[in-house]
Amino acid sequence: MYETYCKLRDQKGYKDADIVKATGITKSTFSDWKSGRSAPKNDKLQKIADFFGVTVDYLTTGKESDDKTIEDDTLMSYEKLLKIYTRGKNNLTSEEKIRLAQIILADRNDK
Repeated sequence: MYETYCKLRDQKGYKDADIVKATGITKSTFSDWKSGRSAPKNDKLQKIADFFGVTVDYLTTGKESDDKTIEDDTLMSYEKLLKIYTRGKNNLTSEEKIRLAQIILADRNDK
């Protein structure tokens, strides 16, 4: 899982600190996963998957799911959600983007 997380993080140009702020998962938790001291629980996997716009299955295996019944908004990437929530404005600061990601994730988790 940690390898897929790193791949997604690097592809999207995020730092661990960005994801910590957006998801509320502590830096020490990420460190424990990296070292193998602990394995991620489902709720944390879901937060990370939501942040990157992937499924938990993809996050844990690195492979696309064969299940095509997943709702379209589950597959929507964070960047697409940002465009929707900001009506296409690209002039947000990093802090504003992170705060917006927290709002989006909270909104999606409430459903």
